[in-house]
Amino acid sequence: MDANGTVAEGFEPVRDAFVRNFGTLGDRGAAVTVYRDGHKVVDLWGGTRDIDGTEPWQPGTAQIVRSATKGVAAAVLLLLHQRGELDLDAPVGKWWPEYGAAGKERTLVRHLLAHRAGVPVLDRPLTVAQAADPVLGAEAVAAQAPAWEPGTDHGYHAQTYSWLTAELVRRVTGRPIGEWIADEIAGPVGADFWLGLPPAEAARVGRVGPVTVEEAAGALRTRPKRAVSDAYADPESLTRRAFGAITPQPDENDPVYRAAALPASNGIATADGLARIYASLIGEVDGGVRLFSPETAELARREQSTGPDRVLVVSTRFGLGYMLHGSASPLLSPGSFGHPGRGGALGFADPESGIAFGYVTNGFRKSVTADPRAQALVRAVRTALTGS
Repeated sequence: MDANGTVAEGFEPVRDAFVRNFGTLGDRGAAVTVYRDGHKVVDLWGGTRDIDGTEPWQPGTAQIVRSATKGVAAAVLLLLHQRGELDLDAPVGKWWPEYGAAGKERTLVRHLLAHRAGVPVLDRPLTVAQAADPVLGAEAVAAQAPAWEPGTDHGYHAQTYSWLTAELVRRVTGRPIGEWIADEIAGPVGADFWLGLPPAEAARVGRVGPVTVEEAAGALRTRPKRAVSDAYADPESLTRRAFGAITPQPDENDPVYRAAALPASNGIATADGLARIYASLIGEVDGGVRLFSPETAELARREQSTGPDRVLVVSTRFGLGYMLHGSASPLLSPGSFGHPGRGGALGFADPESGIAFGYVTNGFRKSVTADPRAQALVRAVRTALTGS
C-alpha cells in the first residue's frame, strides 16, 4: 500500500508506521493528520474509502469516529464554562430540574464530564430510533436511578454520555448540541466534523465495518485480561449494560443513524478535522482561531477520576470529558488529553509538545481504548519528536 499525502521533514517515521498498519494490523482505509504548534506536519491517507469497496480513499474522506466524538462534546461544555454560561461545580438540576431526581440531586456538571455521574446504564435500554430522539433519551437518563452515589466513583458512560451532555447543552443554550458544534467549533476552526451528518456531506463518508487480524510476528498483540473478558460476557454486568444502553446495536452505515446527534458515539470526521479541533484547544491554528484559553486547556486535563473503572474494569484516568494518558489509553505524554473511539479512531492534544493528532479508519477492531494501529502512529510521532 502506498501512502498518499505529505509529511514534514523529521516526521517520516509516521509515514512508515502508517504503511505498516496496512500490512500487519489490518487497516483497509485510514487517514492520520498531525499538527505541531498549529501547523500541519503530517497528512496521510490510503486504502479504500469503504471497508467493503474498491474506491480509493480521497483527501477529505470522512468516517464515523464513535467515542472520539466525546472529546468534541466535552469541548462544548468547557467553552460554555469559559464564557461564564455554565458552572462546573453547580448541580445539573440548576438547568435541568427533571434530572435532580431518583438519587441524582447532588450530581454536579463536572461529574457528567468525568464519568462520575453514576448513570452508565439504563434499566430499560433504548432502541436505535428512541436513542436518536433527544427528548426520549433525556427523559430516560433523568428517570434513571444511579448505580452508585454520584461523585463517589467513576465508570465509563459509554452511551448515556450522549443524552447527559446533549440535554445539558440544550438547557443552557437553547440549541441542539450538533448545531452548536457546527456554529461555534467546526465552522470557526475550519474542521470537517459533524454531529448529525448533513445530507450534502453524505457522499464524503465511507462505509465502516469490523476487521479481524492475524497479527504478524512482532506486531502489538492485545489480549484482554480475564476480568475484562468476563465483564463483557456477563449480560448483567455494568460493562455489558453500559454498551447495551442502545439495543440492538446501531447500523453505523445507516443514513438515518448518521443524521442523528449522539455525542457519545456518532460524530463523523476527517483525520484533519479531528486533529484541527484539538490543535485549536491548545493554540492558534494556522495563525487563526484558538478555542480554549490556556486556563481552560489546563482545566480540561486536570485529573478528576483515576483507578479501577466500574464499567471498563481496567484502570482509567479522566479529566473533564477527556481521557488522560495512562495504561488503558496511552497518549503521547503524561500531559496529553483526548479521546479514542472504540475499535479505531483517536484524537488528542499534547500542550507541552504542541502536537494535535487525529486518526480515522473504516475498519473497527475489538479494542476499546487502545487500538494497535493508533498506538503505532502515536509511538511514531514520539520517535519523530525525540529521535528514539
